[in-house]
Amino acid sequence: MTFVILLLSASISLAQEKCDAVYGNGKNKFSLATGSPGELGILKVLGEAFAKENDTALCWIKAGSADSIKFLKEKKVDMIMVHAPAAEKKAVADGWATKRMLIGSNEFYIVGPAVDPAKISEAKSAADAYQRIASAKAKFFSRGDNSGTHKKETDVWQKSGVVPSGPWYIVTKDFMTATLKRADQEKGTS
Repeated sequence: MTFVILLLSASISLAQEKCDAVYGNGKNKFSLATGSPGELGILKVLGEAFAKENDTALCWIKAGSADSIKFLKEKKVDMIMVHAPAAEKKAVADGWATKRMLIGSNEFYIVGPAVDPAKISEAKSAADAYQRIASAKAKFFSRGDNSGTHKKETDVWQKSGVVPSGPWYIVTKDFMTATLKRADQEKGTS
């Protein structure tokens, strides 16, 4: 997965949404919606460095990729940092977003308890791991929030040929950190 920044093609203004954090205290204010980069502190480092050089104040709105894209389209934020390539390209092609820039990439990992009840450590692929999880009915925690991470998970489920459902498949509707912590606490996979 890659992270990109998309900008509104209109002029920059201050967010209509409530800031989860503000980086910098400059006179040039702008808003950015993103999820994991904000949760993990990457946005803070980037925002503070940018603020020092450009007299800005960055208002961070915590939102997954799908909500971030929606906020940008509705002009509730000035820019987004997301990893949903098809939706990003469509936004630019449709003309309501511009300046799509690649700024980094990340890896998709399946994590679970050391006891490995589904034997995913023996899997030959992510799809094989998901098949093993479903066959073992081992607890699996999904964000289920239409974020970039959730979209990647959905792709893997499709490749596995499994439609996840049942008490073993738990949808948190939460961000990555909270979902991983819950999986850890309940000895599940995510």
